Amino acid sequence: MLDAVPPLRAHAGAQDGERVIKLAVLAVGGQGGGVLADWITDVAERNGYVAQSTSVAGVAQRTGATIYYVEMARDTGRLPVFALSPSQGDVDILIAAELMEAGRAIIRGFVTPERTTLIASSHRIAAVSEKIEPGDGRASSSKVHATAEAASKRFIAFDMEKIAADNGSMISASLLGALAGSGALPFTRESYEQAIGAGGRGVKASLAAFGAAFDRARGTAAPAPRPAEPAIVESALGAGQVSGPQNLLQGWQALAARIDLLPVAVRDMALRGLRKVVDYQDIAYGRDYLDRLDKAVALDGPIQGYGLSIAAAKHLANALCYDDMIRVADLKTRSTRDKRVRREVGVKDGSILQVTEYFHPRIEEFCGTLPAGLGSYIEDRPKLAAFLDRRINHGRRIRTDSFAGFAALWFIGGLRRWRRSLLRHKVEIAHLDGWYALALDHVPQDYALAVEILNCRRLIKGYSDTHVRAQSKFDRVLSALDMVKGRTDAADWIRRLREMALKDEKGDMLDGALKTVATLGPDKIG
Repeated sequence: MLDAVPPLRAHAGAQDGERVIKLAVLAVGGQGGGVLADWITDVAERNGYVAQSTSVAGVAQRTGATIYYVEMARDTGRLPVFALSPSQGDVDILIAAELMEAGRAIIRGFVTPERTTLIASSHRIAAVSEKIEPGDGRASSSKVHATAEAASKRFIAFDMEKIAADNGSMISASLLGALAGSGALPFTRESYEQAIGAGGRGVKASLAAFGAAFDRARGTAAPAPRPAEPAIVESALGAGQVSGPQNLLQGWQALAARIDLLPVAVRDMALRGLRKVVDYQDIAYGRDYLDRLDKAVALDGPIQGYGLSIAAAKHLANALCYDDMIRVADLKTRSTRDKRVRREVGVKDGSILQVTEYFHPRIEEFCGTLPAGLGSYIEDRPKLAAFLDRRINHGRRIRTDSFAGFAALWFIGGLRRWRRSLLRHKVEIAHLDGWYALALDHVPQDYALAVEILNCRRLIKGYSDTHVRAQSKFDRVLSALDMVKGRTDAADWIRRLREMALKDEKGDMLDGALKTVATLGPDKIG
């Protein structure tokens, strides 16, 4: 008969040598959560611990992280009883591979102020719920930081993704370095490094990322330099590096000199807008942008904080840089995009990357890339437009790693030199001029309302069907202008309608709000 060995269980009065340490890792696909859990298990076993690692898979990327769960206890000869998944209020160390995963761990009750060391990378990956928001749907990072500080016994957070990328490794290596540097586990640095070395692949890069994160968690690394405050640009001529042919550089310097003549409060936004517009088209387009901006600056002043001019600088640039087939093709054939895709996919130098681009042009996009007269001729004849649409309006897959596919997109992107003569440009500029004139006409009577009219340009974005829906919302919001102008709260009403339109994809909330506006009396305060 075999003698039964009583199992080791965690309990409140257990000695340190008998205590079960409970650690959870939250990571999504591609972040190396499984590798990290294996490393932690290896480190524990190298130090005379018995460890168990399990995982509970999430749904898909950004709809649910996989939870890797490790329990460990010193090997005392008794068989430990380990759980298969974490429980609320019963986690000693929680590692989150990005900031919002830390927030979700707190919501699920895995982090407690009297017990849990919370280690999180401070970088962000937008969740699906954030991406589908028509406006700015990003959750507040500062709120997560504040909540994490209050909810945990100790909170360690810095950009571990950047540390990994800078060292050519995966974030799992820098997460392990942060864990080791935190001192939350009773193991030496050398044992962590030995576990990494045992993997045999990418050891040098992983050790470099581990070491950088270890020093940062210990507080021995030099803090990252703080970015310069963007509120004031001393000189546009000295901002950033610009290269190119001499004649174009002279043109850019002339435009940058005009930025320096603007009020200080406006310069930063104006310089950002100018860079975007010139990159989108050319130097002459940048000159047009500044000419339009000057109209708002002439009506503005320091008493209002130049709010009108700042809004004009931002939204004029976005309006001038509308998305069309030319823009999409141009961006997809830039060398910077190829480098970004290779970096994100993890393609090694010398390896072949096959890229398939998906296009589904409608007759409207086709006509928009034609000379204004020809495009209007087709659109004005529904039968001809329908005939062409049946032959154009279907999905296409273009391999940009092939010569033919790349050349086709490169040719379309090259049409931007003729963009000003095309139908889409004629339509967009007419719409821009009408919106801008409407805003500036309201400045003498209601400055705040004029600013809100400019801000309504936020509603227009996207390409193809998305652009059509966005412009419809824009038109519906401004349809309330005649009903609210002259009221003391007119600007506030336009702002409310715009925010509803940004949050409401179908537009039901906006329709209800417009009905409310229609019932307002002239003297009624909203």
